[in-house]
Order: sequence, then structure tokens, then C-alpha cells
Amino acid sequence: MTDDKEIRMHDLSLKDGETLLEFPCEFPVKAMGLACDELEIAVIEIINRHVENLAEDALRMKPSKTGKYTAITITITAHSKEQLDAIYQDLTACEHVSIAL
Repeated sequence: MTDDKEIRMHDLSLKDGETLLEFPCEFPVKAMGLACDELEIAVIEIINRHVENLAEDALRMKPSKTGKYTAITITITAHSKEQLDAIYQDLTACEHVSIAL
């Protein structure tokens, strides 16, 4: 016999390749790193590898309070989990990106 908690946890688990997102959807990709031109250039290049027709107003940048770090958010139209996985793999492999969310 199983308890209610075990059943609830089982019901929330996803199989490999499954996602709670419905595609296509608007999705904010966030990357953070030391404030420098190279960070912005690298993030934009990575996104452009995976996304066609990026909107002009898709990019937002926010400096940290001290100005040492920059957070970049690029809202994309995501078409698949595989596309998002590829973007995040490239972002986390980038030397200028400290965190990708």
C-alpha cells in the first residue's frame, strides 16, 4: 500500500523528453556574468544560432547594484524542448556566462 504523498510525487514526475510547456511559447532566456561587451555579444550570438527572427525588443539588460555583473534576458519564441536544451547547453559552456536560467 502506498501513501498519498508517494502518489502525488509520482503523478508530478515527467518521463524523459516530456515538458510542462506547450510549444510554441514565449520563453525568457536569462544569462548572467561579469559586465562586459563580450557577455552581450556571446549571449546574442548563442541565441541567434538557435532562434530565427529574433524580435528587436527581445533583449533586456540589467546591471547589478555595483555594476560588476549584468543580467541579460532575451525573450524568444521557443518551438521545442530540444531547442531550449541546446540554448542552455551553449550558454553554460560559454566562458562569459556565469549563470543561465
